[in-house]
Amino acid sequence: MQQIDWIVLVATLAFIVLYGIYKTRGRTNVQDYIRGGNESKWWTVGLSVMATQASAITFLSTPGQAYNDGLGFVQFYFGLPIAVIIICIFFIPIYYKLNVYTAYEYLESRFDQRTRSLASGLFLLSRGLAAGITIFAPSIILSAVLGWDLNTLNIIIGLLVVIYTISGGTKAVTVTQKQQMGVIFLGLIIAFVLIVNDLPQDITFSNALEIAAANDKLNVLDFSFEWDNRYTFWSGLIGGTFLALSYFGTDQSQVQRYLSASSLKESQMGLIFNGFLKVPMQFFILLIGVMMFVFYQFNASPLNFNPAAEKEVLDSEFAGEYQQLQQELERNRQEIVQLNYALINTEEKAPIQQKIQHLNKKEDNLRAEGVILIDKTEKDVETNDKDYVFIHFILNNLPKGLIGLLLAVILSAAMSSTASELNSLASTTTIDLYKRNVSSEKSDQHFLNASRLFTLIWGILAVIIACTADLFDNLIQLVNIIGSIFYGNVLGIFLLAFFVKFVRSNSTFMAAIITQIIVLIGWWDDWMPYLWLNMFGCALVMSIAILIEFLSNSKNYVEN
Repeated sequence: MQQIDWIVLVATLAFIVLYGIYKTRGRTNVQDYIRGGNESKWWTVGLSVMATQASAITFLSTPGQAYNDGLGFVQFYFGLPIAVIIICIFFIPIYYKLNVYTAYEYLESRFDQRTRSLASGLFLLSRGLAAGITIFAPSIILSAVLGWDLNTLNIIIGLLVVIYTISGGTKAVTVTQKQQMGVIFLGLIIAFVLIVNDLPQDITFSNALEIAAANDKLNVLDFSFEWDNRYTFWSGLIGGTFLALSYFGTDQSQVQRYLSASSLKESQMGLIFNGFLKVPMQFFILLIGVMMFVFYQFNASPLNFNPAAEKEVLDSEFAGEYQQLQQELERNRQEIVQLNYALINTEEKAPIQQKIQHLNKKEDNLRAEGVILIDKTEKDVETNDKDYVFIHFILNNLPKGLIGLLLAVILSAAMSSTASELNSLASTTTIDLYKRNVSSEKSDQHFLNASRLFTLIWGILAVIIACTADLFDNLIQLVNIIGSIFYGNVLGIFLLAFFVKFVRSNSTFMAAIITQIIVLIGWWDDWMPYLWLNMFGCALVMSIAILIEFLSNSKNYVEN
């Protein structure tokens, strides 16, 4: 990185933090601190909801996902617009009618304190883990690529977020997220333009799409019913709807965003705005990954995009074998270049397409052999390099100044999602656990200070989780898996509360405990793709609760 990149990076992050502190100074009561004074307009709500979900993982991991697997991941979001409409019709009006601070307050009025505490506890567990991952994700990648100390990065990101979140609460999160989303949109557009511009001069955008299509990177829809296929039209539409219902309807990190709106209508419009903009945004981010694939069809690429992994193997006894694989990868790429030019200049495309796919399969095999060599070094480095592809392109192909801007995009996304998570974790801890169980009367200032203290505590815990975390197959999948383990159960509790009025608290509480145990066992034994866990957990808790209620009523009838 050059000096200008450091200036752009530091100036962007400093502006966001200082702006958040300045705009939200003087928050003196819980209403202002947790619900932002109910001042947000619909576009602010929409951007805040989007920024909460669009963490650094989205911008690091999603392009790498598309680089490897194409556009099919966008199917994951097909259920989102459906879920948003359902939430706007049923969920939000209830929250506004009861004037709640958290979604879980409603569960006590419908069931009892145990059920409220259980649901809020499941949220705290899942979101607390996710908060650590959203800090860890950019840290692990930036530390590997730039040589920065991992734990230092974790602390810096956590500290920046905690400063303005403690200062202004929900309002600070909301106003800074507008700036962060502005930086993010600008950075993504610039990255896309530069990738397309850096293709060979005689390769147009339509040529690039043709090359991508020849390698099955543009296949969006998969209507198959293969159980082992994670991303299909059906899993996205059905499983994705249940996941989105759970996340946007019952997860306090999202509920708190639209409860800060100035009215019920503003909340609904903001959520709908997010729901229908999110799918095109994710498609655009995936398209960036596809364009990177085309870029590296014409330009040299490393055998493994994680520089830390390459360094370890090149410093080992396996360096010679690894370099031979790298040279073979380059010879393979030169053949691909020739075939790509032939593809776009001929009418008989099928034979050439088969040859290109064969060579790209050979490239995959060469990379797999490289991973085997890295593993032989017995060093604790990440060999799955999907999440390193985009950052490699940024650092090696962007002009001075823009590198700093794109790094600011990544860190801004990390800060925006982490701020929402810490803010909601603190609010839930304060309202659903602490305030609900305090025996004596306390002042509003007392609970305001408690919220700030819990923000600090959760910030420290998130940094600790980040410092002890480990990578998974793909970061964006890891966060979604964490949510899917808990979300279906919590959604089922809320649907019972909303629509199945004869089910009482004891049946719901017992069903939720049983369901969570079964889902955890199912996930551990890999019974089903994680996206279906949301529907499974939801259906299971509702079925068990209804069964327990019927059995309980039958027993009472017999005894009487």
